[in-house]
Amino acid sequence: MLIRTGIVTQVLIEKALPSPERRAQGPYAMIECFQEIPCNPCSISCPFHAILPMEDINELPQLVPELCTGCGICAGVCPGLAIFIIDESKGDEKGLISIPYEFSPLPQKGDVVMAVDREGNPVEEAQVIRVVQSKKIPTPLVTLEVSLSKIHGIRFFQPIKNEEYIGDDRNTNPTTTVEPKDGEEDTLEMADETIACRCEGITLGDIRRLIHEGYTTVDEIKRISRAGMGPCQARTCGPLIAQEIARMTGVPIEEVDPSLHRPPTKSLPLAFFMEDN
Repeated sequence: MLIRTGIVTQVLIEKALPSPERRAQGPYAMIECFQEIPCNPCSISCPFHAILPMEDINELPQLVPELCTGCGICAGVCPGLAIFIIDESKGDEKGLISIPYEFSPLPQKGDVVMAVDREGNPVEEAQVIRVVQSKKIPTPLVTLEVSLSKIHGIRFFQPIKNEEYIGDDRNTNPTTTVEPKDGEEDTLEMADETIACRCEGITLGDIRRLIHEGYTTVDEIKRISRAGMGPCQARTCGPLIAQEIARMTGVPIEEVDPSLHRPPTKSLPLAFFMEDN
């Protein structure tokens, strides 16, 4: 089911959970990385060595729950947004879940949002308890207070549009664009802190500084910043970088030189390159 739909099964979730005794003691990392891909930021960033070192970069991360403090660093550096920090020790039938969030604008403490499940279905309204972003945690972590009985089904949230906040961009869908009126500048740019390249942790601010310095092709920016050199091979960040070049230079986006791709231009199994036995 995971490969076909992208949605993790309950069996895999239960296997990833720490023991009930550990879960009752305080916050812990919930690692929902179930596919062998070349990625290891979580294991090399954990200051408590709670995620075991990998002999092979394609190994699945292995958490030692007894060493985990729930600090959130692993969740903030995971390029796949596959790690969540969960605290079931709060009491009052409530729990806390910290979710990596890459959209702009960020919610604020006290905001009420709609918590959703892995398929994007609404689960319940939840309150934002805190928003954390730092050099150690490049992807912001938004902590929600949710029903303890639903904490393992909630994995994201959506802003709630409230008539009370009409005109307040904190409650505007971050993916919605508004065309400026004649004579007005478009001020709805994404923030510099927005992650452009998840694999290498490159922000839009990094990309913009390079464009200001005179790098105006996707390949130039790729070579100097490594944006696009990660596992996804610029499938996500390449179009974003081209769009930013076009916006800042005034060059039509179709005239922006794209990133060069050498064969193979798509992922192939190793068996493709091996001789038949």
